[in-house]
Amino acid sequence: MSERPSPLTVYIVDDDPSVRDSLALLLSLNGHATAVFGSAEDFLASARGDWAGCAIVDIRMPGMDGLALLDEMKARGIRIPAVVVTAHGDVASARAAFKGEAVDFLEKPFEESSLIAAVDACLAREHSRLATGLEARRRDESLASLSAREREVLEQLLLGLHNRDIAERFGISPRTVEVHKARILDKLGARNVVDLLRLLNRA
Repeated sequence: MSERPSPLTVYIVDDDPSVRDSLALLLSLNGHATAVFGSAEDFLASARGDWAGCAIVDIRMPGMDGLALLDEMKARGIRIPAVVVTAHGDVASARAAFKGEAVDFLEKPFEESSLIAAVDACLAREHSRLATGLEARRRDESLASLSAREREVLEQLLLGLHNRDIAERFGISPRTVEVHKARILDKLGARNVVDLLRLLNRA
């Protein structure tokens, strides 16, 4: 087993040391950081929910097999995508792997290019997931920065009310509503109310 070496890592889970070493070498030559584990149990003992990258998982291993590992990863909130590899592939195993949300299913021996393509597909999906998560965190932080009055004004803006209507509802001047609106737009990085709707609709 090795420690997680970088934010985007390919985690190799296979009980065969020669397979682990050859996969790690192949991936490193293609610019990927790797971490290797000899069993599903070793992987789970180290894994965290904030790990990012992808996993290459063998199906047949002593103890917990690869398909059970996919289920356990999902249960624990370990969201990295996985490629399942096996020397004993069949339709039932492939179906179970995809049901476990594996991105690809490769039968040994496989072409090196097939594995690299599968890993690249996983990492592309992971980049998208991380970008979406970062956008969501920034949005949540921006919303949290609004004052209580600004949140109230925002709710009315999203209902389609105009400044004068909002002013009457809260007993303030339309100019004050305009000031709140300007601050809301600035804090949320929006140009107008349509932008606000677009931003918050992604939540």
